[in-house]
Amino acid sequence: MTLTAISSSHSSSGSGIFPALIFVQGNEQKNIVLNRTPFTIGRKADKDLVIADPRVSRDHAQILQEDGIFFLLDEGSKHGTFVNGERIQRQKLERNDRLEFGARDSAYLIFNPAQASSNTAREFLSQISVIKIPQENEAADLQKLKVFLEAARKLNTAGVLGEILLTMLDTTLQLTHAERAYVFLKGEDGKLRLSAGRNQKGESLLDDTTISHSIVEESMRSNSEFVLTDTSQSADLSGRKSIVAYDLRSVICIPLRKLQVQATREQQTPVPVAGAEVMGALYMDSRFASRGMTDVDKDILHVIATEAGSLIENARLVQAEEESRRYQQELAIAASIQQRLMQVKIPEVPFAQFDARNLPCRQIGGDFYDAISTKDGLVVVLADVSGKGVSAALLASTLQGLIYSHLSAGMALVDVVSCVNRFFTEKLVGEKYATLLLARLRRDGELEYINCGHVPPLLVCGNEVIRPTHGNVPVGLLAGAAFESASCQMKSGDRFILVTDGVTEAENPAGEFFDDSRLEAIAKKTPTLGAILSAVTEFCAGNPLSDDCTVVELLYSTAEAAA
Repeated sequence: MTLTAISSSHSSSGSGIFPALIFVQGNEQKNIVLNRTPFTIGRKADKDLVIADPRVSRDHAQILQEDGIFFLLDEGSKHGTFVNGERIQRQKLERNDRLEFGARDSAYLIFNPAQASSNTAREFLSQISVIKIPQENEAADLQKLKVFLEAARKLNTAGVLGEILLTMLDTTLQLTHAERAYVFLKGEDGKLRLSAGRNQKGESLLDDTTISHSIVEESMRSNSEFVLTDTSQSADLSGRKSIVAYDLRSVICIPLRKLQVQATREQQTPVPVAGAEVMGALYMDSRFASRGMTDVDKDILHVIATEAGSLIENARLVQAEEESRRYQQELAIAASIQQRLMQVKIPEVPFAQFDARNLPCRQIGGDFYDAISTKDGLVVVLADVSGKGVSAALLASTLQGLIYSHLSAGMALVDVVSCVNRFFTEKLVGEKYATLLLARLRRDGELEYINCGHVPPLLVCGNEVIRPTHGNVPVGLLAGAAFESASCQMKSGDRFILVTDGVTEAENPAGEFFDDSRLEAIAKKTPTLGAILSAVTEFCAGNPLSDDCTVVELLYSTAEAAA
């Protein structure tokens, strides 16, 4: 099972408190911020939560919010929606409820309102409230708490990772009176990188060459705070070349830890755990010795160590969700543009009828078809660009325009294909190729076609299905490749059917292909394209398509020509 979380333009809940969904699969888990409702779940690519499993319906369920209460609503799914093991139609959600959608044996979701991105600062405040202030330092330490409370207020409204890091650095500099402060975060490759730097003047620091990297590495490795308030009193500075070279007198480094989720259902909340994963480090230093740290100093540093990681992790989630939302918006715009480009205005000719259907596996893809009326007859085009997604869709749109312009100019089919092959091989240098089938039907029934690596077409003559075997290499594979066309004579009522390999290679849950034999049987049995795609859908039995399915039909009719 694979799961993808995407964003869509639903209305925000407006409460300011964002629950989380925790996706659990084996020993892995993924957090999803539930910051809009309705939150849709299903197998379709446009859902907020896409679960690619044949037992999950295309429109499976929704999470709704009514008067601040969250409900799970089943949308008539085939295999059911479950809360804590019981099948439901509509269920009020409580903290730690276990949600399952059709597939109950491999993964589940935990509804967890306690893990909220906007509540992290409130957790900060609760940690501060238990800090004890000794009498002798009451005035100074109360001032520190005032600074820290103001920082918590800012953090409560900050949603961008950069703002959180800078607020944390400014606060830390005021509390410790250090000269410089830096935040280092682990990247996806596990390497530590500078994410933000600040000095006492509020200036950004982009250069970390003069800090003690050995202390950062040691703190990360040991997962423990490193506090050195006066290096002149340290007997052993071997290996601390930066401290000596840059005359650093005080150095503090705190590992930033991820909060871990307890495994039991009774405690599905983030809590500090000994040995929790380190996601980065907060580093401070000065060229003068600092006074001894008070208990308040230590308690505040402990709060930073245990809570900052949660702040950063939640900010990353929000940031990733925003990036996903923007990507989905751009993808929707691209899909809209492609759909307009791919809209085929069916030419009206007296001797032929054209029909085409498509089942996309994604919002945009590399399949396209077209029909163009020329002085020599009606030309149909079906192409499938290698790959999927945005790159394939972009090239498909370019390819469609290239073919359309050449055909409209009256160019021969072989010449059109040769030009397309030259474009691919010279511009893309083997990065992409396309299978392509062009067919021109004349008024007298003569059909000329050229197949470049495409699925062999079907010529349906009454109760007989013929599969012409003539073919060429796909366009874009070989520079200077020679292409040839073939021809046949159609009779009134004959049908010429073209399909992409998404049809013949559609799989059912058992891993079997729809294949050519089923295609031929359906084409022979029924005269409609809808029946072919319905047969593919029924065969897949809920298994998601791995490629676009496109079917094109050209029907020759002398009766229409005579009329």
